[in-house]
Amino acid sequence: MDIENYVQQVGREARAASRIIARADSNAKNQALRAIAAAIRRESEALVAANRQDVDAARAAGLEAALLDRLTLSPQGVAAMAEGVEQVAALPDPVGEISELRRRPSGIQVGRMRVPLGVIGIIYEARPNVTADAAALCLKSGNASILRGGSEAIRCNQAIAALVHEGLASAGLPGSVVQVISTTDRAVVGHLIRMREHVDVIVPRGGKGLVARLLAEARVPMIQHLDGNCHVYVDDEADPGQALRIVENAKTQRYGTCNTAESLLIARSLAGRLLPPIAAMLTRKGVEIRGCPETRALVGEASAASEEDYASEFLAPIISVRVVDGIGQAIEHINHYGSHHTDAIVTENYSAAMRFLREVDSASVMVNASTRFADGFEYGLGAEIGISTDKIHARGPVGLEGLTSQKWIVLGHGEVRG
Repeated sequence: MDIENYVQQVGREARAASRIIARADSNAKNQALRAIAAAIRRESEALVAANRQDVDAARAAGLEAALLDRLTLSPQGVAAMAEGVEQVAALPDPVGEISELRRRPSGIQVGRMRVPLGVIGIIYEARPNVTADAAALCLKSGNASILRGGSEAIRCNQAIAALVHEGLASAGLPGSVVQVISTTDRAVVGHLIRMREHVDVIVPRGGKGLVARLLAEARVPMIQHLDGNCHVYVDDEADPGQALRIVENAKTQRYGTCNTAESLLIARSLAGRLLPPIAAMLTRKGVEIRGCPETRALVGEASAASEEDYASEFLAPIISVRVVDGIGQAIEHINHYGSHHTDAIVTENYSAAMRFLREVDSASVMVNASTRFADGFEYGLGAEIGISTDKIHARGPVGLEGLTSQKWIVLGHGEVRG
């Protein structure tokens, strides 16, 4: 296969399809989405079987545990995937929405209209559910998409792609609205991220290595985040039971996700009382604790934390712990070591909660809730294209609105400028 010509052809077809889907009405898009969801449910066993082949091959190839976890698709995962597509169908269509319309002294009316971005390239590793999520969100927001999944998920991704094309055809929409790259050749990525003439935005969903490479090489604008070093800060006015539940869920529900807590900060005034039971819970769950000197004095099993530990996304049963003076030092620590992804405070103090919300410079900031809620599905977006830690255009879980932009519109009655 001539990879460059293949990618160029995919790009040309996507650009042509983007003009068709941009003008498609909501009924056609929703019909396609409902048909896709129904097909996913119908073929649940086949999707799980294809995924099992992917997982077996990946395990034999020595894929690390965190990626194996992301790769695995259960019958419940297939059902959740279908539900996510249906939720996207049920969401309001953002395309064509006019806002901020106001009349100017000249007589013209000025406002903004929400429009698709055009062609979106999504590069992702391991997670086969991204194929359905990305296809659904791009379709509903009026964008054509080029999906390049990881080679470890090729069988399941292609099976999902066939169901997506079935749904598109049922609504009279071209299959090129959603194209899933059919080769595992890594050269595809290099061509895709430089193809400005056919691709408007790239969304990388993968490890730090993938995102770092794209940041260095891409010529197409990106919506991205590099890593997820998320924090839970237990304030000096925290409810002890609530703190224990939140830390347990944020750290131990799943280790391989970007919204898993990697760092625990605890106010000095509560550390002697709360840190030992929290540490005991983490140790029972098999979590390695790396802490500051005060942490090690209170938790015998803790090892010394390094500067690198405080800045790390472990994606593993490891957590860094630091005892802090209070909320000011906690915020300083988070803004210095964090990745601006998701951070939470546990407190019963309203003023402390509001200060944390204002001053922590992250895409999602939470009060008395697990960081694991930083997710498009949990935020009511139906699904997400990814998490953005950028500050321009889209920030946090990127759903339909994040896949559109706004253009200025002017409504006149023959006015001319004097």
